Amino acid sequence: MLLGDRWHADHLEAVQRNWGTEAKLVPALKPENHNIANMMPACVPCNLSKHAMPLEVWRDWLAGYVNSLNNYHPIYRLAKAYGLIAWTGAPVVFFFEKVNP
Repeated sequence: MLLGDRWHADHLEAVQRNWGTEAKLVPALKPENHNIANMMPACVPCNLSKHAMPLEVWRDWLAGYVNSLNNYHPIYRLAKAYGLIAWTGAPVVFFFEKVNP
């Protein structure tokens, strides 16, 4: 499956690259996770954000950003007060979960 320029093939369970101390790639820590059954489509920012986190940890991490915005960002609270942003309380559901329920 070709994802195009705006998508990455992300590993559901991380391969955990072992970059070592030099600028060259050395073998992955979990090479067994590099298989098609362990891959899902992800937009570039999501794949980079997820890094090596397990999916549920990353889901909670993303959801936690709303609390951070509410607690520490007055501009966010102001935009919410003026109706420019609406908090829905919706769960974090990823693209691959919507197309492959």
